[in-house]
Amino acid sequence: MTASSGRPSHARRSRSSAPEIPQPSFAERARTLLHRQDTGYLSSRSRRHPGFPFGSVMPYALDGRGRPLLLISKMAMHTQNLDEDPRASLLVTEDTVASDPLGAGRVTLLGRGEPVPAGDLAAVRETYLSRHDKARYWVDYGDFGFYRLELVDVYFVGGFGVMGWVDAAGYADAEPDPLADSAPAILAHVNRDHADALVRLAGTFAGIEATAAEMTAVDRLGFHLRLMVDGRYRGCRIAFPREARTPDETRRVLVEMVEQTR
Repeated sequence: MTASSGRPSHARRSRSSAPEIPQPSFAERARTLLHRQDTGYLSSRSRRHPGFPFGSVMPYALDGRGRPLLLISKMAMHTQNLDEDPRASLLVTEDTVASDPLGAGRVTLLGRGEPVPAGDLAAVRETYLSRHDKARYWVDYGDFGFYRLELVDVYFVGGFGVMGWVDAAGYADAEPDPLADSAPAILAHVNRDHADALVRLAGTFAGIEATAAEMTAVDRLGFHLRLMVDGRYRGCRIAFPREARTPDETRRVLVEMVEQTR
């Protein structure tokens, strides 16, 4: 599979002769990022100024194929834009505490924003309200309706130098990483209580002697570290010796790896 349709589940080879480091495909990473977030930035084509993009903050939910579901008012400018020309994109970025937001992951979904067919409304309503409970206060207003972004293409950026197109079918077939919901808690715990162990992991498994380390991402196949090396930040990925699909499995694998650093 090429970069245009998402990377394979094993790692891509670096410019050097270093061995490949397993990691999820771009399609999986895109689905995971979108699963963790619930608000993006919708760009529609302006009615008032034809040809110009019009940006809007947009809460969303995802259906089973990862298509964004939107609850929008007929009075909203973006709804009027979509009714005139359904071509649109939705940009979703991951939460980050880093000083440079360009280092954070993000996904741009291109598609056609169209009203949800009557036969799908009940399921879409349930899915959306399970993600946005406060929308119950206005979901039944007469001017509100559900739209769905029918995807044409997906562009994933995982940080500096990590980017590529993911075809819509590959994206739809992918699933969020099994650690998607528990990853924030894992990161918070490890960074708060085991920062010294992360430094040792970087030295043993990545061959990098760092003075400080922070775990910035974790998935079933491994984790990413942000390291301080010679006064500069540097990133690396370290693979798990086996898949970890639950928080308990992740803890056990990390404990085993730390033991190997002693």
